[in-house]
Parts: sequence; C-alpha cells; structure tokens
Amino acid sequence: MPEPQPVSRRAITIDVAERLLRSRARLVADGATDRMLSARVADGRLTRIRRGHYVPTDTWERLWPEGRHLLRVLAAARDAEAPPVFCGLSAVVLHGLPLYRVPVGRVHVLTRDHVGSSRVVQRHPAVVDDADAVEIGAMRVTGLARTVFDVSRVLHAEAAQSIADAALRRVAVRGQRQEDSLADAWREGMLARFDSVRGAPGSRRGRAIVRFADGRAQLPGESVSRMHLMRLGFERVELQVAVPASDGGEHFVDFGLDEIGAFGEFDGAGKYVDPELRGGRTVEQAVLDEKEREDWIRGVTGRRMLRWGSSHIRTLADFAARLRAFGVPLTGDLKLDRRRLL
Repeated sequence: MPEPQPVSRRAITIDVAERLLRSRARLVADGATDRMLSARVADGRLTRIRRGHYVPTDTWERLWPEGRHLLRVLAAARDAEAPPVFCGLSAVVLHGLPLYRVPVGRVHVLTRDHVGSSRVVQRHPAVVDDADAVEIGAMRVTGLARTVFDVSRVLHAEAAQSIADAALRRVAVRGQRQEDSLADAWREGMLARFDSVRGAPGSRRGRAIVRFADGRAQLPGESVSRMHLMRLGFERVELQVAVPASDGGEHFVDFGLDEIGAFGEFDGAGKYVDPELRGGRTVEQAVLDEKEREDWIRGVTGRRMLRWGSSHIRTLADFAARLRAFGVPLTGDLKLDRRRLL
C-alpha cells in the first residue's frame, strides 16, 4: 500500500495566491513597521517573495513549486510599470500546468525592447502575436499552445512531457476518455508550429513530445511512468482502462499492461494525505477504499496490480528495479534511455 508522506503539500489557484500575497503597504496599513517586518522575516514568520512582497512562512513551506512560483509571478505583475507578457515556466504556472522536477527561479517575461534581466526577472526579447497571448487573472500570458511550444524545446523530457500531457488533457479529455478528433487537431496544430522552426534547437524533441502526448495521464507521475514503460520495451500501454464496478459504474486503472497481463498504478501520495483529494475521508478510510477497489479489480479481471510511487520513477534504473522486483520480464535496453523515445 502507499507510503504516506508527513507533509501535505498544497496547490493554490490565482485567487488564493492573490489573497496570500501581502504587500509592504498593506502590512504597514495594518500596523506593522519596517522593523517589525524584518523581525518577522528573521524569526521565520514571514517569507519575502521579492522586495515589498511577503507570504506567511507556514503557508509557503506547504506549497508545491508551482504555487511558490505563482506568488512570484503575481508579485512581479504588481510591480510592473507596464503589463508584461509572462512566458515559459511563468506561463506554465499561470495556466495551471505542472512542473515536474524543474528548478524554478526568476519570473519569465517577453519584452519588445532589449532590456536586461534582473536577479528576479528573466526578460526574453521577442514579439508575441495577439493570437498567441491570453489574459489570465488580469495578467497577459502566452497561450496554452504557445506555452507548450516554448517549454517543450528547452526542458528535460520528463518535465516537457508532463506539461504537454496536461495541456492535451485540458483540450481533449472529457471525464476519463480522450476524444481522438480533438487530440488529433491539437497535435496537428502543434506540429505545424514546430514545422515553422524546423532545424532550430529543441524542435526535434518538441515534435517527439507532442506526438507522444496523451491527455489521459492525470499526473506528472503517470506521464513519466508511461515514458519509462515504453523505454523498457513495452509496446502497448493503455491509459485509464475502464473496469466495471460493483455499483454499475466504472473503475479506471492508470495503465493496462496487456503484454504481461497486468495493470499498473502510479500511487501519488496526495490522494491519501491531501484533505481535499480525500474528499472528507480520513487517511484510514481512503486506504481502505483503495484496497477494496483493488480487490474488486483483481477479482473480476484475474489480473494482478503493480503499484509504484514517486521514488520509483526518479530514474529509469529505479523503475526497472521496481518492475523486476515484481517479476516483470524487461526487454528494453537501459542504455537506450531517452533516445528510445526521443
């Protein structure tokens, strides 16, 4: 069964981030002095996001990297003399897409002028068409397709695939099922973008990421697991396999591994330790419900269930070791690694 983590991480929306981010002016209006603010930062009660912007430290420490960067983006937007167009990793978090093991530092913006970057803002000289910019929370940001196009050429494969899968999910997945016509149209549009920069650095990998994308991957861990499975020799990996449930509904299993007659599940700890994902259930009840679900699936299908978590997908070798421990025969060559997919 899953290994619960002691710290429950928290995801936040833009609205929540707006409420969490406290400006110096607001804090002073509430009675604080600069000396008091410095003391609160020093003793760990406040974390300074950037000059003049703060968030309670106990909240900051529970946020996922996406939420932390979102707060930095909002602080930059508040301080900007003219509305910038946020891009790259900053656009990723504004769109609510995941960041899988990506160090997030400076805020990324596009600029028409050749203005230098600063310690907190990375400026990219570029012109964005109106069709490639949208407004999110009163901030201008590169659109979903443009954002995927930008980051898929520069991020490591696992991070880029997680973002592309999440973007496609938003476009083409209804419930647990992906609509092929919508997915095909998305891929066609994305590939056309890469055709326009054929030969440019990262374009070949970006095309591979888009071709491999599947919106049925619900978490970065599922995106990475699928990549590893293909690298290890699996040729047919079905996502979100439906199994009839006892109440007449359906259970969905993360991976159907027909080649070995098994199912695979990526167990993110969040569904056990995050109160929102538990839907009001206790941790104990969430674990019991999952056991009952697994027992039913194994009983009605005759297939065993293979489970793994975040620690098992850190590297291809780690994942291979996990599957071998379950007696899974592997034909993939570990030396192929990323080249097998990309």
